[in-house]
Amino acid sequence: MSLMNVRKVKLDLEEVWHEGGARLEEPLLVAVATAIVANPYAGRYEPNLLPFMQALRELGADLSSRLITQLGGLSKVEAYGKGAIVGEDGELEHGAVWHEAGGWAMRETLGDPKAMVPSAKTIGGVGTRLMVPLGHIHASYVRSHYGTCEVTVWDGPRRNEIAFALAMATGGRVHARLGGLRASDIQGHDGLR
Repeated sequence: MSLMNVRKVKLDLEEVWHEGGARLEEPLLVAVATAIVANPYAGRYEPNLLPFMQALRELGADLSSRLITQLGGLSKVEAYGKGAIVGEDGELEHGAVWHEAGGWAMRETLGDPKAMVPSAKTIGGVGTRLMVPLGHIHASYVRSHYGTCEVTVWDGPRRNEIAFALAMATGGRVHARLGGLRASDIQGHDGLR
């Protein structure tokens, strides 16, 4: 029996045209793909979570591909993040399996960018809102690309489910003007600078 049982997938797409300043010629796009998955370990302690983590890699690859399509192609993606909301009968570690499964899959699909994938996770009930951090895909210190996006599903996660989410964006904050490393100045190959 498969450890991955998806009940539903939700795709969200935001178009941001301005934040009070001049209207952009092309909007910032922020996309989130969230899967509601049955938690095979709900209500019990499982010492070995690695099989579940490995089973979720396929889901991570699928959600990554959907996001790239939503944003208009691989070359458009500049920022990413991931998150998990574990239903009340699970534990935070059940959401942590997404660090490798979702993050690995997203990085592989994007051509192995070097920056860490920012992440958030929590335990919550149906309709829980989670703010997922975003960061530049090639360098963690690109300040303009520090952002957030919302993950929420109106009927999930139920007590025995987990909401696993991946997020991507076509740029940084609209009208970013606080200095720091610019995306055009990235030189390093370690995800830092």
